[in-house]
Amino acid sequence: MVVFFLGLISIPFAFLYVLNNGNPYERYLVSKYLPTHLEELGYSDEDILNQSYIETKHSINNSVYHGHYRVVFKDEPHLEYLYGVTRGRKNVVQFCEKEILISGERTTDKNNHSEKNCIGYLDNR
Repeated sequence: MVVFFLGLISIPFAFLYVLNNGNPYERYLVSKYLPTHLEELGYSDEDILNQSYIETKHSINNSVYHGHYRVVFKDEPHLEYLYGVTRGRKNVVQFCEKEILISGERTTDKNNHSEKNCIGYLDNR
């Protein structure tokens, strides 16, 4: 009876945690695969100005987990590259859209760190 009561009380707290911080499993997957992917591409900490896990407030491509990773490279401090981890195979993909930090607009132009095989950020919603 006590276990049931504690479980019932913890459900709202768990729900609020996920709303505010994102899914801990997705955070773990993204934080595990993305730094390794960037290292495999030859990037080191000296090449990266900022990198972090982010959780969007709107729907994105259903092929990837909702939480994803943003990277700002030192040689392109005005662009924010977005990466995700695919569901199922857990492959790292780069989104074709990059955010221009000065204006807040998105661009799909090829830049220094654009990968060949990218996917649309808002495709497959």
